[in-house]
Amino acid sequence: MAKKAFVFVLLAVTFFANLQTAAVFAQEKTPVTDDDVNEVARQLYCPVCENISLDVCPTQACEQWRSLIREKLEAGWTTEQINSYFATQYGDRVLAEPPKKGINWLVYILPPAMIIAGAVLLARTITRLRAPKKNIASVSRTADTSGDKYLTRVEEELKKRKG
Repeated sequence: MAKKAFVFVLLAVTFFANLQTAAVFAQEKTPVTDDDVNEVARQLYCPVCENISLDVCPTQACEQWRSLIREKLEAGWTTEQINSYFATQYGDRVLAEPPKKGINWLVYILPPAMIIAGAVLLARTITRLRAPKKNIASVSRTADTSGDKYLTRVEEELKKRKG
């Protein structure tokens, strides 16, 4: 009986030791790669240089930002949390895609509105160009020519030739 109890205690200790090891392995995270850092950095712009994304900017400040991004990713932060952190620290101008609030809505509304307005304007212009033009001869017949003796004489000559 003591032998069975010893085996049972040994199995219980082994089982709980394996649970601890599994918990340690579950807590281990995959290392953050440069691709992971660049994926987040691509969504941010350099605060020093104009219109250069953080993943390609060669300045020392951007190198420090990329290191900070790596630290935040290793700490388990999401991309949205990192973007929000940098926007809070440096303003919305560092974000590649401005937030959809306030006056930033114009960025999303104006381009499609301009395309639609341009298409309508183009359609109206094409319709006007294709409209039949009035014949000059028919306009001259309907005009009042009684006061101009030369015009009356030309009209009479034209009637004789057609007639």
